[in-house]
Amino acid sequence: MLVGVNTWDLQLPGCQSLKDKRGVIRPLTKRLRDKLNVSVAETAYQDRWQRAEIACAVVASDQRVLEQTLRAADQMVERAEGVRILDTTAVYQ
Repeated sequence: MLVGVNTWDLQLPGCQSLKDKRGVIRPLTKRLRDKLNVSVAETAYQDRWQRAEIACAVVASDQRVLEQTLRAADQMVERAEGVRILDTTAVYQ
């Protein structure tokens, strides 16, 4: 069993309230869950309007599948509207 976790530190420049932030983060995390069947959570900056950190976890039996899934998740976050990636961290075990 292999486990991989990607964490993205995000800037949300268009958000002026926590409600705006929720309108950007919630569809992104739902899309990651629905399309890639991964676990996703907002892991930091819950009280900041223009900042977010989300983490995505994958469990797989094959290294190639794990890497492909996390790469697809990274591309999905890069393409998300209203989101700018400040930093990305990937951990595999």
